[in-house]
Amino acid sequence: MKYRKWPERDPARNYFPLPNEVFYLGLTCGAIAVYGYLMHIEDRKTFQSYASYKTIGRAVKMSTNTVRKYVLELEKRQLIRTEPTTVVTRDGRKRNGTLRYHIRPIQEAVDYYHEQQLRQLELATERQRVAKALALRSERCDSA
Repeated sequence: MKYRKWPERDPARNYFPLPNEVFYLGLTCGAIAVYGYLMHIEDRKTFQSYASYKTIGRAVKMSTNTVRKYVLELEKRQLIRTEPTTVVTRDGRKRNGTLRYHIRPIQEAVDYYHEQQLRQLELATERQRVAKALALRSERCDSA
C-alpha cells in the first residue's frame, strides 16, 4: 500500500462552489467571507440557508454588527436576499426568528454590477461635459 500525504479529494463531498465572479465585484474581504459561509451552509436544492448574525459571526470571527454590515452589502450588491422568519414559543407567543438567506444567481449580481459601473461612467461623462460648458462660458464672459 502506497503512503499518501494528503487524502484524495472527492469534489462532491466536503467542498462547496464559490463563483469566481465574486472576486471581481468589488466586494470587501468581510463580505466575501460572509458570502462564503452562507454558500457553505445553504441547502443546494432550495438555495436557502438559515443562520443568525451571531452564528455567522462565530464562524467567520466577526462581531454581530460587522456581520450585519456585510449582509447589507451583499443584499445591496444583489448576491443575496434576506427574509425575516418568526418562531412560535411553547407558550404560544410569536418571536422574531433568524433571517432566511436566499442565494441569488451570480449572473444577476454580475449584471447589476455592470449596470452600476455603466451608470457611474455616464454620470462622470455628464459632469465633464457640464464642467467644459461652464469653463467655456466663463472664458466668454472674461473675454467680453
